[in-house]
Amino acid sequence: MKKITLTITFLVAAMQVLISQNDVDALRYSATTFGGTARYMAMSGSFGALGADFSVLSSNPGGIGLYKKSEFTFTPAFYLGETTSTYNGTMARDNKSNFNVSNVGFIYASERNEKSIVRNWQFGMGMNRLNNFNNRMIMQGFNSENSIIDTYVENADGIHYENIENDSYGEYAYDLNLAWNTFAIDTIPGSVDQYFGAIPPGGGIFQRKDVETWGSMNELLLSFGTNIGDRLYLGASFGFPFIRYFEKSTYSETDNENNIQGFQSIYVFEDLQTNGAGFNMKFGMILRVTDFLRIGGAIHSPTWYSMRDSWNTEMGTEFDNNEYYSSYSPYGSYDYDLETPWRAMGSVAVVLWRFMLLNAEYEYIDYSIARLRSSGYNYIEENDAVMSKYSEGHNVKLGTELRFGHFAIRGGFGYYGSPFAEGENGESINDGEKLYYSGGFGFRDKDFFIDLAYVRSETNQDYYLYGSENISVNPVNNEIFTNNVLLTVGFRY
Repeated sequence: MKKITLTITFLVAAMQVLISQNDVDALRYSATTFGGTARYMAMSGSFGALGADFSVLSSNPGGIGLYKKSEFTFTPAFYLGETTSTYNGTMARDNKSNFNVSNVGFIYASERNEKSIVRNWQFGMGMNRLNNFNNRMIMQGFNSENSIIDTYVENADGIHYENIENDSYGEYAYDLNLAWNTFAIDTIPGSVDQYFGAIPPGGGIFQRKDVETWGSMNELLLSFGTNIGDRLYLGASFGFPFIRYFEKSTYSETDNENNIQGFQSIYVFEDLQTNGAGFNMKFGMILRVTDFLRIGGAIHSPTWYSMRDSWNTEMGTEFDNNEYYSSYSPYGSYDYDLETPWRAMGSVAVVLWRFMLLNAEYEYIDYSIARLRSSGYNYIEENDAVMSKYSEGHNVKLGTELRFGHFAIRGGFGYYGSPFAEGENGESINDGEKLYYSGGFGFRDKDFFIDLAYVRSETNQDYYLYGSENISVNPVNNEIFTNNVLLTVGFRY
């Protein structure tokens, strides 16, 4: 019962109610990692009680108080993201790389005054990279149980077909309207609100999804610090992080084995772009208990982001009679706010005869308190999902440096706990634990230094191709690896 001529009503205001932000976005921009100079990265970001490195302005700004000389640093980096995906027994791999700037920064240290309890003060400004979103994934396998079209049928049942057909710019513009226009769904003969799909229930279809992401999260910093009696070092940072995130994905189902009469394939292309800018504050301290023992601590306020999402969707179908249909959504956009969780961290460092540095660091963050907000939508369901799906995170980092005159070798390890909550059976509804392994070396003299670092991370995380209240698929198990090579060049004066 499908009309050949579609009625198109252009309703600009309706585009604003198409909310695509959800708990996944809240986690993506709350789960930052360590980033900055090669020395800092070679020790897995475990630097909280050591200080005198520009990277600590984003972690423990009390470390700026240990600067005795002014300094400039610049850190280019090469990044490679790799993913191995397994879906219903089928494995696929892909990767994506990019060159970027991990750090650029300037520290000014005033002249020391040995007669004053305030020995000197410092000012810093620059940028540290907090996240890299470059990656590609290929997820594919045979599904003998259901199809994405089944979710369209379920969501459409009970809705008059004219409401779907005429809704090119409203509630159904990005899924049901496209499925209707491409004959992926149609009304059961004699009905106006009950539907059947181009793929009969039971599946028997080869499914694939290609996802490419790119972009970054960088933080501009203004920091201030002071050295009190060569015992207590205090600092504060005002952070201005900015986000650029891009995602393009193509989902397809193909009747490779000719199991489905009349049907050949369907594809769904989605394009998302997110831009955001925010503000936060960080306060930190380092206490030099003895000449070899230091204790550090810091607290980070939430980051208050102003965000803008832009997106569009395209769908196409092909049938055995060589008929091909395609349909395009409008370009949607929405402005909203995101408040990420606050953080607290503590660290202890041992400095042995200027030959060895050891630092251990603990970080606490509760991912469940991130919040999405806007003036035109309440985000109640999305924020409820954040509270139920996510939990407290406990991150531990260890780092060491061995010095041999002007040369040093470094190593580190980081464990970032799962951000996901436990299910009813006591198991996490996802994994998401992340491990970091790092190492590097460097050369330093009085006025110049150069450092090289390599960092590798590993994490497992499930991905669901689609789902609805009554339709589910087996998860895709993604093993995600990142590789980062960094080179820092610095000057002191």
